[in-house]
Amino acid sequence: MYDDEKILLDAIPSIFSNGPEVMIGPGDDCAVLDFSLDKYRLVAVDQLVSDIHYVKKTTAPAEIAVKLLRRNISDIAAMGGVPSQALLAMTLSAETWSEDEWAYAFLSAMAEEAAKWNVSVCGGDVSSTFSTTDVFSLTITGWVEKDALTPRSAARAGDAVFATGEFGGSFESGRHLSFAPRLDEARFLAGRFAGAMIDVSDGLLLDAARIADMSGLDVEIDESAVPIAAGATLEQALSEGEDYELLFSVSPKKTAELESAWPFKNIKITRIGVFTAKSPKTDSTHDGHDDSTVVSKGFTHFSK
Repeated sequence: MYDDEKILLDAIPSIFSNGPEVMIGPGDDCAVLDFSLDKYRLVAVDQLVSDIHYVKKTTAPAEIAVKLLRRNISDIAAMGGVPSQALLAMTLSAETWSEDEWAYAFLSAMAEEAAKWNVSVCGGDVSSTFSTTDVFSLTITGWVEKDALTPRSAARAGDAVFATGEFGGSFESGRHLSFAPRLDEARFLAGRFAGAMIDVSDGLLLDAARIADMSGLDVEIDESAVPIAAGATLEQALSEGEDYELLFSVSPKKTAELESAWPFKNIKITRIGVFTAKSPKTDSTHDGHDDSTVVSKGFTHFSK
């Protein structure tokens, strides 16, 4: 197990009962709802907390708004879908609320960014807090064709592990505020090449382990193949998170075709490992070393 956060997350599906329309409930990037239409409905929620997801004193309201929306769009992308509507909730501290024009700058930036992605922000809630912490929560919806859905549970033993872009140093460099969700790239992959997919927000190793666990597999990552962002270390690339790149499984029969057909010249894809049959000696992720040490590095909210 990774830490107490995983214990909590693993317990959640057994706590809630879901209706017949819930095809995929807690545990994936989005909930998947089947209303007997030609597409599945996607629903996700994510949040930003000051001085956890951004530095409060140095981050402009527009930067927070852009990251909040793009972070949620990245979840829709990870399921192979297209975003549509969103609900926004803000809990503001007294110091933020009293700052002239802060909320209007945030909302204006949110509206501008939403228009770029064809997302309608159509409701929400505002509250205050006696603490100095600000919290922003966005619930987003979207659609995905039934043959394009890419849940975490769809990897198969022998599938290659691919990743878009580069990893490491996102928070330190400020890239966590300016990344672009891989929506077009995910749409190209979904239904054609990718089986399982996840966006890397909590660390490459940890999120690779999540696909493996949901698929009943192990995963081996070749550290020498991991694409590292300029100025970052291998350790940062493996464990820091906030990269919002795609990590996905590809059948070995399709890897050569994918590498040949990849149309996004400014965004590279890299084969970095393989999903393997579950070993009774391990719980999740290997790091590629001979001793097959289980790796559980990554960002978690309840780390001791």
